[in-house]
Amino acid sequence: MKGKIFAVGIGPGDPELITIKAINVIKNSHTIFVPKGREEGSSIALSIVKEVVDLKGKQIVEVFFPMVKTKYEEYKKEKAWNEIVESVYERLNRGENVSFLTLGDPTLYSTFFYIHRKLIERDKNIEIHLIPGVSSITACAAVSQSFLAVGNEKIAILPANYIDSYDEIFDQFETIVLMKVHVVFEKILEFLRRRNLIERSVYITRAGMEGERVIRDIENVTVDDKNYFSIIIVKK
Repeated sequence: MKGKIFAVGIGPGDPELITIKAINVIKNSHTIFVPKGREEGSSIALSIVKEVVDLKGKQIVEVFFPMVKTKYEEYKKEKAWNEIVESVYERLNRGENVSFLTLGDPTLYSTFFYIHRKLIERDKNIEIHLIPGVSSITACAAVSQSFLAVGNEKIAILPANYIDSYDEIFDQFETIVLMKVHVVFEKILEFLRRRNLIERSVYITRAGMEGERVIRDIENVTVDDKNYFSIIIVKK
């Protein structure tokens, strides 16, 4: 009998925010796939899980997801994903249960989406389970005491570095969550100034992790505050 694969959301970084279900799934898996952003780096997801789960006896497979800038890197990315899928598929065929760790929630801006798609293409009968986790969005809202929606208010969640113009979106929604803000922070800051929304904005970095900061005057955001794990919440 084939094994099952679980995409396990482990939350934003605080080990105490990992769900009981996620812990039990990891404990009952033979192999744990853990993503990392650099070939020479360590896996943040793995370091979080180690705080609450004894991984002794588990096979740990670290997988690297290349950042894409060139056609050659696009080729490397596809090659890496295909190799991961084949490695997972081989273990499932041996009857092993596999956990694939993902920060936050696997259904929201997760790299597992690409693996999921390729696994289905490889074998549509593969049994895949998505285990939800606390998202960085709700974690940032909690630490900044931002209520994302009340009554009939509408929320927009945007990958800020992929948006050319924010005006139309800000016209339509009461709450706007801007993700991936570190690379376009100056552009966002200029826009918020123009729309007189500086005082209605809060910058949260590394929510649930060491170095967590909530900056209510986003004019005071420094270079050190700008990193991948940063979000701006705007409440109009």
